[in-house]
Amino acid sequence: MVSLQLTLLAALLLGGHTAQAVQEPIFFHLIQISYFVNQSWTQHQGSGWLGDIQTHGWDNETGTIIFLRAWSKGNFSDEELIDIELLLRVYFIGLTREAQDYASQLHFKYPFEVQVVIGCELHSSGIAKGYLQAAYQGSDFLNFQNMSWVPSSKSDSRAQSVCDLLNQYEAIKETVHRLSTNTCFRFALGLLDAGKVDLQKQVKPEAWLSSSASPAPGRLLLVCHVSGFYPKPVWVMWMRGEKEQLGTQRSDVLPHADGTWYLRVTLDVATREVAGLYCRVKHSSLGGQDLVLYWGHQLSMYLILLAVILPLILLIVIALWFKKRCSYQDIP
Repeated sequence: MVSLQLTLLAALLLGGHTAQAVQEPIFFHLIQISYFVNQSWTQHQGSGWLGDIQTHGWDNETGTIIFLRAWSKGNFSDEELIDIELLLRVYFIGLTREAQDYASQLHFKYPFEVQVVIGCELHSSGIAKGYLQAAYQGSDFLNFQNMSWVPSSKSDSRAQSVCDLLNQYEAIKETVHRLSTNTCFRFALGLLDAGKVDLQKQVKPEAWLSSSASPAPGRLLLVCHVSGFYPKPVWVMWMRGEKEQLGTQRSDVLPHADGTWYLRVTLDVATREVAGLYCRVKHSSLGGQDLVLYWGHQLSMYLILLAVILPLILLIVIALWFKKRCSYQDIP
């Protein structure tokens, strides 16, 4: 049943996107960051994310969930959400107590930071997968796999000690498995359904070109700016004819305050080779009509506008001069 629901929702929500975007899994996950400053002071931060959209926060003072979207409750009842909230509250209290009790034994030196991600990924094919990963001081520490805690390949002996301790508690393992699979899948599907209006939103990108001097002499750094688009998946490339330029460098896709996205794509090229280069932008909001910006055409447009505007200004000045002269001649 979950597989069928997922397939139908993926077709609905992603049907207008590119083929590449349809194949990308949808993630829902909770992110926890806990700061253990000393033996008596700990600060927890929590957030919930559907893909790149933050849907939930956590009020550490009151121990309550913050619903950031009108549809952040999905299709869960108030009773189910209260149960989850209580479970999270008990978890944070227990984590704080256990960390303080075992910090010395495990050689965790204050201050230290623990990061945890628990969630699920849902594919349009109907495949779903739950996961939990934990980090210590920003480095991979342990994972939850096949109903068991296992240390990360990059962790030290302390991770194995923590796993040995956690693997003694069957109830904890069963709870983590249930949350990262059944509960997460049901909640994510409810969010997809409740938030489909926002998630189906399409905003067309704006694009423009600029340049700057390259560190190497005789070269130019061409920049293609793409801004204000939604959803996040986008394809941008510097090209000549139908050939992609392999030297193209892409920045991270960064968020705007309004929820849209921005990135810049650069190409370091010899000044004598800029002719014929163009930036191509593909995005689901464009309906298959790619944005194409040729290098040098912007300058030509500026010159055309200048050629049109200057004569108009000159004509206006001459007309005002004649009008003023005539008015003086009419004075007796």
